Amino acid sequence: MKVHISNYQWHEFFPRAKNNIGVVIALWAPVILVYFMDTQIWYAIYSTIFGGIYGAFRRLGEIRTLGMLRSRFDSLPAAFNACLIPPENIETIKKSGLKAIFSRRPTKITSNKEKEEARFAQMWNKIITSFWEEDLIDNREMNLMLVPYWADRELNLTQWPPFLLASKIPIALDMAKDSNRNDRELKNRLNSDIYMHCAVRECYASFRSIIDFLVQGEHEKQVIKEIFSRVDEYIEKDTLIQELNMSALPVLSEQFEKLIDFLITNNKEDKDHVVILLLDMLEVVTRDILEDDIPSLTDSNPGGSHGNDEGMAPIDQQRTFLGKLSFPVPETEDWKERIRRLHLLLTVKESAMDVPSNLEARRRISFFSNSLFMEMPGAPKVRNMLSFTVLTPYYVEEVNYSINLLEKQNEDGVSILFYLQKIFPDEWKNFLERVGCTSEEELRANDVLEEELRLWASYRGQTLTKTVRGMMYYRKALELQAFLDMANDEELMKGYKAAELNSEGSSKSDNSTWQQCQAIVDLKFTYVVSCQQYGKHKRAGHPLAKDILRLMTTYPSLRVAYIDEVEETGKDKSKKIVEKVYYSTLVKVAPQTKPIDSSGPVQNLDQVIYRIKLPGPAMLGEGKPENQNHAIIFTRGEALQTIDMNQDNYMEEAFKVRNVLQEFLKKHDGVRYPTILGLREHIFTGSVSSLAWFMSNQETSFVTIGQRLLASPLK
Repeated sequence: MKVHISNYQWHEFFPRAKNNIGVVIALWAPVILVYFMDTQIWYAIYSTIFGGIYGAFRRLGEIRTLGMLRSRFDSLPAAFNACLIPPENIETIKKSGLKAIFSRRPTKITSNKEKEEARFAQMWNKIITSFWEEDLIDNREMNLMLVPYWADRELNLTQWPPFLLASKIPIALDMAKDSNRNDRELKNRLNSDIYMHCAVRECYASFRSIIDFLVQGEHEKQVIKEIFSRVDEYIEKDTLIQELNMSALPVLSEQFEKLIDFLITNNKEDKDHVVILLLDMLEVVTRDILEDDIPSLTDSNPGGSHGNDEGMAPIDQQRTFLGKLSFPVPETEDWKERIRRLHLLLTVKESAMDVPSNLEARRRISFFSNSLFMEMPGAPKVRNMLSFTVLTPYYVEEVNYSINLLEKQNEDGVSILFYLQKIFPDEWKNFLERVGCTSEEELRANDVLEEELRLWASYRGQTLTKTVRGMMYYRKALELQAFLDMANDEELMKGYKAAELNSEGSSKSDNSTWQQCQAIVDLKFTYVVSCQQYGKHKRAGHPLAKDILRLMTTYPSLRVAYIDEVEETGKDKSKKIVEKVYYSTLVKVAPQTKPIDSSGPVQNLDQVIYRIKLPGPAMLGEGKPENQNHAIIFTRGEALQTIDMNQDNYMEEAFKVRNVLQEFLKKHDGVRYPTILGLREHIFTGSVSSLAWFMSNQETSFVTIGQRLLASPLK
């Protein structure tokens, strides 16, 4: 500052300058700017490193791929029950510090394994079914990923999804056939592969159960009982392979597969074929596999020819031997499910390592499974959870894509439908399979399926229909969780699907548990869509109003708020001045009404719940905030989630809403309760282009990690 400068090059700018402050600022300003820039860069690097380490300690990324999920799947039922089930009859082991961080098992141990597996089955199947309804998986993949809805308590074993057990039975059969009564290799494989061990046990138990069910005669049951008793004795003594000739086991397996095919078709005309097939299986077991005679079989054989070189008895005598056969079988849902599952275990000979094949399904199931091993607040019962409302502001965006819009071509000659079919080819194929069509032309020929086509396209764009479907997953999830909270042991073992089926066409007194679940969820969850222009569109007969009404019909618990602008006569009736009056209005779908002409269609119209007079026009500032403000009075509960119209939700994430709301009841840093809770987003349009992919990853990397660092340790 004190250096004397006699000659300024630009002295005319500062003709009376007494000191060098301008020079100093000019010299040092770039240095300071670079310093702050460096600080920002170093902060970004630090936040990335620290955020990654902090996330690892919070067990982020513990399950990143489908292969890692397979390796940890045996601990998933316990994780489901530890995180998503209220701690009833659950012993909580208190852990803290590094011991809790590095523990690989959930910290809650249930006292009843059957209940734990039943609850896991209901929630897991709901997730997989939602994948199928969203066309992320096809019918085969859904069957491979489902676990039994109806728990078969006779089997007394854990029934894993078939995609974990695929190809295990054919491999075990080949190893048993080539064992030459040396069981060391097979035993080592069964001991090291828990899923092969479970598949073998389940197939044997199911085989026994089906034979016991089909064969009804006393003599026949005695023979069957003696055969299985002998096999059980060898299993108990651990001498099964030494005592039995396993080379004929593949033949028995092929015959059993044929029997399963007959049970699937379940035609009365096939009864004679089933009798012959059962006798062929009996012959393979008694002549080729068991080397000792079965006394009860020799005594009961009508022809007395069993065990001789002449072969089995004549057909008429065989029918007498298996005269009392329970075929065709009663087609209950649990029986069909059991047969379908057994058919998959026996016939799927290739590995199911690529199930599910859809990348989005893989990402979602891996992300959800990983989150269950992280630290989260415990889930209260639905009746004790915080009540909440979801609010979505909507103006005049697309509700549903119309057929004309889907077929309209742009300047490049590409329509929206064609574009969606090309960027989601597997989902398009799954959609055609789900609706039972082989081509787009066959689908277009049916008006009902054409409406399904509109929905399929709308669920893959930024439409109100997509957002409403996603938010209503909250209700479906809470209904299931309320059922798991309230169901007794018998209802729990029958499953949630049985309760849903029974609710259709039954009175309230017939299905009290289901009705209670519905009532509790009505108290705890509300969804309000603030459709600002709905009143105008309704009066004008606009297609948007019809689509919104169709949404309310699809989801009866949905509520729509709008600003109703009406013209009324002023208070001074002598002057008859007509003025505009504004109301905040809330509507729901009205009960179905039949027109006077009974042959006409059933009509669904909206019904006003509340009308609140406003002092004037509601739109004073920006449209979106004002649209939310006028509808907030219609929200209910202790928490409010604001969701934009272009957002979505998933069934599996909706299961965690009880845990999320518990964050409001926990003091953070021991100082205050939180008032605002942020949830990370996944940008589902990230796969559309390379630029969208870059922006999506940037959002995940910088926003998520930056917020994590600001929350802890910066508080």
